[in-house]
This record gives sequence, structure tokens and C-alpha cells, in this order.
Amino acid sequence: MTVSEADQSTFQIAVLPGDGIGTEVMRAAMEVLDALKIRDRRLKLRCETFAAGAAEFRRNGEALPGSTLEACRTADAVLLGAMGLPDVRWPGGRELTPQIDIREQFELFRGERPARLYHAADCPLKGVAAGDIDFVILRESTEGLFSSRLQPGPFSTEEVSDRLLVSRRGSLRLFHDAFHLARQRRGLLTLVDKANVLPSMVFFRRLFDEVAEQYPDVRVERIYVDAAALFLVRRPQTFDVLVTENMFGDILSDLAAALVGGMGMAPSADIGPNTAVFQPCHGTAPDIAGKGIANPVAMLLSARMMLDWLHTPASTAAAAVLQRAVETVLNDPAARTPDLGGALSTEELTNLVVAAIGADRVD
Repeated sequence: MTVSEADQSTFQIAVLPGDGIGTEVMRAAMEVLDALKIRDRRLKLRCETFAAGAAEFRRNGEALPGSTLEACRTADAVLLGAMGLPDVRWPGGRELTPQIDIREQFELFRGERPARLYHAADCPLKGVAAGDIDFVILRESTEGLFSSRLQPGPFSTEEVSDRLLVSRRGSLRLFHDAFHLARQRRGLLTLVDKANVLPSMVFFRRLFDEVAEQYPDVRVERIYVDAAALFLVRRPQTFDVLVTENMFGDILSDLAAALVGGMGMAPSADIGPNTAVFQPCHGTAPDIAGKGIANPVAMLLSARMMLDWLHTPASTAAAAVLQRAVETVLNDPAARTPDLGGALSTEELTNLVVAAIGADRVD
């Protein structure tokens, strides 16, 4: 929905903890948001929790109840933990993916996946320093190769095909957003496609070129997806904003996460005309759920993206405070959960961030 510019507005946040470690990292996010509200009384958030996910499906036969959908529709923003469990599937064999259902239900076409390196020790590449990797992948999240996911599979035949959908409407709105984002950052936009092989990607590139003419101040480059994967490993510091198709973006986002420490360091936003959902890129990690060792950083950075997107003086200031707090904590290579070779629990790392928020005196 259109966000009120009134600084004293109370924002309604629909909270969907989901399954597995989703509930654990969401608790961390709530503690951090509470700390931000204590620090600055202008920040007014009313967070209400709603059920969704595999556990809800087991309880009531619905992974995404109508009441939860309606709450997402009327909220100013949605915070989502993680959803789905490998052993909870639809009769046809597909795993439950309520988060994708939400994207499609609310036309959340802009999938924003930032990748930022906070400490050289978190990167598997040699000679890369903190801050060298700092780019954003924008993926079209309602079309592309995902568009055929709900079609029934003709498993009685000898072959199956999936459709890669590219529409003028869907592509143009994504490209305009990508150029605007590049303007706000370092002024470089990279199109990632496969226009040397696929007719759909030829069309995708043609639409990109059409929009590029309207933004002569933004530098552009065009790279095939296979080359993009190679360049992200060999020279990730040269990228600023990358824009691509749904499946390509899904794959490259995981590669990007690996460059900065893994999925526990990868936040995301899915933004549409009237609704925005903010969530970590990681899954429910049932192998570590309940152990209290999940990395909360991706969830906390997703909350930071939400605060920035709400775009009032109080929320923008809170986003900056949270960003600085995370950077302060991660500057110490020992301040890590086990996924990054550390020994801190989810709670301990969260407490460090909360303490950094309290110590922040920059207005």
C-alpha cells in the first residue's frame, strides 16, 4: 500500500514466522525492532503474528489461510521468516511454497536480493576485502520459468515441458525499477539473460534496450547468464545492480550469498504495487531447527530493508542504525554463528546487535 509520510504513523506489520528456523530468526527480528523503538520513540510499529507454512498445513490443511492473506493485504509491510518442510508436500509431490504463493497473489514482481561482504573472513575468494562485494540482484518474481509451476505434470507421458514467460508489462516495470535503483547506487546496471539462445530472452533484451534509452545517465552492460556466474566469482566487486529473469535470479542469488558468507547473510525483499514482503533468502533448515544456532543476520537485514522501504524519517533513521549495528558486530570475525565457523547462538548474536543499537549515538 502507499506508505504514509506522517512521521508519527503507526505501521501495521504482518509477521509470518513460518517453519523451522523461521520462528527462531523472527524472534531475533522482534527483539531488534523493539530495541529500535526504545531508542527512538518516533518509530511506531504494530507487529501482529499470523500462521502460515507447513506446520499450519499439518494443523488445518491450509498452508496460507485466507485470514493470513487478508492480513498481508492490509498491512503496511510483511515480515516473513521461512516456510516449508521437505516432508510436507502436495499430493503431486511438490513441496509447499506459501512464500511463492504470496508473491503471485500480490504481484510481487520485484525480487530484490542484496549481497554485501562485511568481513573478508566470510568470503571464499582470495584478496577480497570487506565492502568490495556490494551489489543487488533484481529478479522478476512473477513470470519467467516459474510461471508454469502450478500446471499439473503429465507424468504418464514420456516428456514434460515448462514455459518461460516474458511479458512486456512485467519486464518494463522491472527494468524501470532497476534503472531507478542503479541511479540511487553507483550508476551501473547489468542485464543478465540468454539472448544468444532463447527467443524469450531476445525479447527480454529488446525491452531492456527500449527502457535504457530513457536513462542515459546510467551505464549499462549486457551479460549472458553463464558468463554472469563466472564473472560473479572472478570479479564480483565490479557489479552494482543486476537485473534478470526469475529462475536466473534465483540461482545467481544463491551464488551471491555464498560470496558473502552463505544464506544466513542474505536478506531479500519482494515488492509489488501494493504489498511488500521482507524475508531472509534461506530456508527452514530443519536439520538445525530448535538448536538455537541459526544465523539471524539475514532476517535482521531483511527487517532493515523493510524499515528503509517504509520511508519516513523515523523508519529511515532506524534502518541506518540497524545497518551500523550489524556492521559493528560483524567487524569482529569471532561474532559468528556456527554456519560461519563461530560459536555464538542465535540469541547471543542478537544480543550483540541489540547492544550495538543501544550504544549508537549517531542521529
